[in-house]
Amino acid sequence: MVYMIGWFCLVSSSILSMLFPALMGQLLGANDTDEAIFEVEAVDLTNINVILMVLLGVFAVQALFSFLRIVLFNHVTENSLRDIKAKAFSTLVHLPIDFYNQNKVGELSSRLATDVNLIQETLNTTLAEFFRQIITIVVALSFLFLMSWQLALWMLAVIPVLAVVAIVFGRTIKKYSKKSQDVAAASNAVIEEVLSGIKSVKSYTNESYELNRYGNEINTLKKLNIKRGIIRAFFVSFIIVGMFGGIAFVIWKAKGMEAEGLISMAEFNAFILYTIFLGASFGSIPDLYAKVQKAIGSTERLMDLVEEQQEDASGASLGELKGDVSFQNVSFAYPQRKEIQVLNDLSFSCEAGESVALVGSSGAGKSTISSLLLNFYSIQNGSILFDGKAIDDISKESLRSNIAIVPQEVLLFSGSIYDNIRYGRLDATEEEIHEAAKQANAYDFIMSFPDQFQTEVGDRGIQLSGGQKQRIAIARAVLKDPAILILDEATSALDAESEQLVQQALEQLMKNRTSFVIAHRLSTIRKADHILVLENGHIVQKGKHEDLIADQSGTYYQLNNIQLN
Repeated sequence: MVYMIGWFCLVSSSILSMLFPALMGQLLGANDTDEAIFEVEAVDLTNINVILMVLLGVFAVQALFSFLRIVLFNHVTENSLRDIKAKAFSTLVHLPIDFYNQNKVGELSSRLATDVNLIQETLNTTLAEFFRQIITIVVALSFLFLMSWQLALWMLAVIPVLAVVAIVFGRTIKKYSKKSQDVAAASNAVIEEVLSGIKSVKSYTNESYELNRYGNEINTLKKLNIKRGIIRAFFVSFIIVGMFGGIAFVIWKAKGMEAEGLISMAEFNAFILYTIFLGASFGSIPDLYAKVQKAIGSTERLMDLVEEQQEDASGASLGELKGDVSFQNVSFAYPQRKEIQVLNDLSFSCEAGESVALVGSSGAGKSTISSLLLNFYSIQNGSILFDGKAIDDISKESLRSNIAIVPQEVLLFSGSIYDNIRYGRLDATEEEIHEAAKQANAYDFIMSFPDQFQTEVGDRGIQLSGGQKQRIAIARAVLKDPAILILDEATSALDAESEQLVQQALEQLMKNRTSFVIAHRLSTIRKADHILVLENGHIVQKGKHEDLIADQSGTYYQLNNIQLN
């Protein structure tokens, strides 16, 4: 309803602006004729004082409609953009993990920001201006027909050619605009990657390489934009020659008709002004049309993103999970590498409260098991059971709310330490957050900071050391109080002192929980209830540390010797 009122104001303002040429033509020719171009009851439009008052009134009403149109369009646009952004972000956070294996995060975020800004400009300004020019052309031509149909036909002789050329050029410009937006998003993705990994870039002295990589992207973007600019330049040049040449010819014809007495001086003046208005409108239409086409391309990309298949939210709620887990003949290959089997007919089980250690060389399938426990991917064969219930019958939200993971590379969100621990359970009290920090061996170092729990961690937690970040992550997991815990090489990147503190916190966290521990350092898993030794997606050994180390021909014994040596 608000948008419709805005459009009413736009149409009214545009129509009122078309009274200006007629009234101005009447004002300029008032001394040469006693007849008005058009008549209004009780208003003497042959009197220059009356004409001036009418003009001022028209300007005032037009200004009011324009003000209302801008305010209403802006109101509707901002509400619409808020909904689009919210929907797009909601889609992004609910997309499956595999989507992010195929798309760069930097490109997605850049595209979302760039495309939304372009749509904002289009809805606020470009679209309104485009239709205002269309209304101007229609109304101006109508006035021209009323004054002289012969001159109006001469004017119309130019329009079909301009319309056909506008369509052809508009489609070409749209194609290049879409390509340039794709390349721009890719170049922004390079920026985000490089700045996120700036330490790696500098440590490998690859600044020149990254400059070259970014340079290739922006060079491609430059070439596309130059081609698009050349096409626009040809289009504008054609419009200038055709339009102004046609206008000059029509004015020449009008002057001849005025000399012959076929039209009055007031009509001639009004005709010239209407012709100028038409010329300006025709001149702006191509650029506005190209912007609208560009916005349509942006909208299509946003809609494609919004319509991406989200994670399946179906399934029953687990309620309070006890923690029994069973893998039964599980086979799995990643969607993008279906020819490579990562897990092959894998079977094992553990009861609630037991710890399971996963060891093996890189690529054996350890981290894949943790991803499957969180149901990030669907298995091809077999079944995974939680408390006897098949994973496909459990809602992902319910399952993941019962699982916490402490990864090797901890990601802390920008904000305070307090906020990062609270991320484990958003409704936690301050007392619960402090207690979680104590259990994670993080309380003392937090309290040593001047701002204590309100200390800002910086981008991705850059203000904290590796051991400190790990203990914040453990505190987050403690606060969540999960039934199942996944430790993905949580101490492998730490120094001896930090490892000891973190290990103590992990042992406290693992008590009375089903725990899956992925570790390269075998010394950290000696107390595990079950140790699974993986090779090429198969379990080649399983048992306790004492049993496995006694088998000198086994893989576990060899891995242990490699680490000792």
